[in-house]
Amino acid sequence: QVQLVESGGGLVQPGGSLRLSCAASRSIFSFNRMGWYRQAPGEERELVAAITGGNIDYADSVKGRFTISRDIAKNTVYLQMNNLKPEDTAVYSCMGSNGVSNYWGQGTQVTVSS
Repeated sequence: QVQLVESGGGLVQPGGSLRLSCAASRSIFSFNRMGWYRQAPGEERELVAAITGGNIDYADSVKGRFTISRDIAKNTVYLQMNNLKPEDTAVYSCMGSNGVSNYWGQGTQVTVSS
């Protein structure tokens, strides 16, 4: 059973930074796509950033502020979030896909508030 475990969420003031981590229970090479999604209260889940092969995609709302990266040796994917805004408040979830199944972490809360 594949497990994805997120960490790094919390409360931060506007303009602040957080780094989220997603640790996989097996090699991230087994996924052809890994990404971060978020869901705010009353909203649908949306893609924040994803790595698919050698390509990286970002939601327009986070371009220039968020950076997705991976450490293959640690089987971990990161989301560096800078210049956070109140509208970034949401539960952030990690997703890994092998083209057949999608695997999700439990999510981590990010709250941006003064």
